[in-house]
Amino acid sequence: MNRQDIPGMRLLLLSMVLLQLPPGVAAWRFTAEEIAPGIYLRPGMQEEFSPRNYGHIANIGFIVGNEAVAVIDTGSTLKEGLSLRRAIREITDLPIAYVILTHMHPDHSLGAAAFRQDEPEYIGHKQLAGALAVRQSVYLSRMNQILGNMAKGTEMVLPTQAVDVGEVLKMDLGGRSIHLRGYPTAHTNNDLSVYDDKTGTLWLSDLLFVERIPVMDGSLRGWLKVIDDLGSRYCVQIAADTASPLNSDASKRCKNVNRIVPGHGPVVTQWKQALDDQRRYLELIATGIRKIIKQGGTITQAVASVGLEERDNWLLFDEFHGRNITAVFAELEWE
Repeated sequence: MNRQDIPGMRLLLLSMVLLQLPPGVAAWRFTAEEIAPGIYLRPGMQEEFSPRNYGHIANIGFIVGNEAVAVIDTGSTLKEGLSLRRAIREITDLPIAYVILTHMHPDHSLGAAAFRQDEPEYIGHKQLAGALAVRQSVYLSRMNQILGNMAKGTEMVLPTQAVDVGEVLKMDLGGRSIHLRGYPTAHTNNDLSVYDDKTGTLWLSDLLFVERIPVMDGSLRGWLKVIDDLGSRYCVQIAADTASPLNSDASKRCKNVNRIVPGHGPVVTQWKQALDDQRRYLELIATGIRKIIKQGGTITQAVASVGLEERDNWLLFDEFHGRNITAVFAELEWE
């Protein structure tokens, strides 16, 4: 073979390999975006799990201090976790001291084993270990079924340190402090948020969905209470002389938030509106379901009629809205 033919042959072989992959897979590139100084996000695809997206559907990332790194969620497979670790090592060689799991769902938690070699503290909600242990076989089986070889080697890692409901755990990464807060049952019974003092970044994970329909796996009533709590606990930054209800003694005691990282969807600076959008959806389905229950109606009737006007407002509506109605009906039926 002529040496000049080698580049062309390599291109041909690469094309043949790419043709064997599911549509869209070849186009995926793992990249971490710096959304604020020292805070990096790998945005998830606004899709369901599939080989096309490697299972990369959740927002995951990390925070870099002067002395250490904290990982926030690890993705759905060992391979995704390893990709996140490589992204960290492209930016810094500081020790990965903490791996924070914001809740139990597999798209956020199943890449945790990728960081074992770093010997980090694995941190989660007090209820997380029990929730993961109960769901371990189901989650791993589902990932293997959907993703096949992409899920090879994936295993569950349980937290080594817990944050209780209402507790705030402060961690020093060197030159920056982050605050982990445990919540009562909302999206799940093991939700955790991360707040970065230095940039006013609040990582809410699945306590907030943006553009993609919220998913119920905890308590609707609890989630609405948490949304109200978030709205009063955190402030929008405003000028000192601005005439606003937020510019009060109460607001001076709350933490300033410049941006929120949701579990799914883009980072938001107009985060009060994002919380209001989510509240609107949850309150709407609660009102509709309560009406059907009062009339002696059934879950089937609720699924067929409640909240359908929200379809155009949310991605993946048809995939998850019916499940939400079923879960909320079961919760409200005996209130």
